[in-house]
Amino acid sequence: MLAKAKEIIDLRSDTVTLPTEEMFEAIKQAELGDDVFREDPTVNKLEEIAAKKMGKEAALLVASGTQANLVSMLTNTRPGDIAILEAESHIYWYEVGGLSTVAGVLPWPVKGNFGVLNAKNIENVLRPENIHYPDATVVCVENTHNRAGGTITTPSQMKEIRKIAKHHGMKVYMDGARIFNAAVSMKKDVREFTQYTDNLMFCLSKGLSCPIGSIVVGNQEFIEKARKMRKMLGGGMRQAGIIAAPGIIALDKMIPRLEDDHRNAKILAKGLLTIKGISVDLQRVQTNIVCFKITDSKAKAEVFTSKLKENGLLALPTDKNRIRMVTHRGIERTHIEISLGIMETVATNLRRENKSN
Repeated sequence: MLAKAKEIIDLRSDTVTLPTEEMFEAIKQAELGDDVFREDPTVNKLEEIAAKKMGKEAALLVASGTQANLVSMLTNTRPGDIAILEAESHIYWYEVGGLSTVAGVLPWPVKGNFGVLNAKNIENVLRPENIHYPDATVVCVENTHNRAGGTITTPSQMKEIRKIAKHHGMKVYMDGARIFNAAVSMKKDVREFTQYTDNLMFCLSKGLSCPIGSIVVGNQEFIEKARKMRKMLGGGMRQAGIIAAPGIIALDKMIPRLEDDHRNAKILAKGLLTIKGISVDLQRVQTNIVCFKITDSKAKAEVFTSKLKENGLLALPTDKNRIRMVTHRGIERTHIEISLGIMETVATNLRRENKSN
């Protein structure tokens, strides 16, 4: 019988990271005010830092990535518009249909390559102006792409998408929840990506280790309207400096360490390749997400992950035979090695069970 792990190794998501001690201290010491009145100095400072880092005029702190995307879609569009997005994007799959239900926008999914939209494919789905057709007003890029395995839309690809969008009078919005992962992986300044967007969001609460919060970024006019949309959604916060304080530390100190997560993800992926019954596409392992398939036709992802959980390893099933693991702060190489040992034993045991049934 497989020995129990001494600790729980949680690879379900980088959202499980806990704040650093410095972040906890910053929360306690934060100077506070009422953010709805724009009087929280810590929030104001974070928003100023975020806008500058992204090369945009202004920024807005919101509670979550999903709220950031919804606020941005409400700001970028009108009810009845079309939003072009990648067919397996987070907005389309995981945000409870808010794009349609709340914003009144028709999602127009386009299949990408490794989650990356092709400019020509975007142009191919655009329809001529006609009284019968809704207007396509925004192209949404997810960078990095979650379901594709943390894959990157490069600055050159962003440039081509921007060119097509501008030609057809559309805006480019980026769901950049993990955009710093893309920038660190490619060793580029994040503004090399954001220069090709009209506006975007990014998360503080994933690899950057904050307990809560995302940032919407764009020009001053966009952010003023987004602030009103946030209020409409119940997102007006009061002494929100307790959220902003760790965010300032994240942007100042936590970005370079994302490279550790990428390194561990590659070690994990290469180790998975050695386990019989598991398949990994190494081309997709570009940042901190590793998606793999259970190739035994009798094995199911939910069964596999339940067995992992029994032995102290948490992973996320994303399809009937597909599992996601995400590296993050708090996961070291030793955790990866332990995880690979657990997975090899679980895979072996499941094969034996399947043969005996």
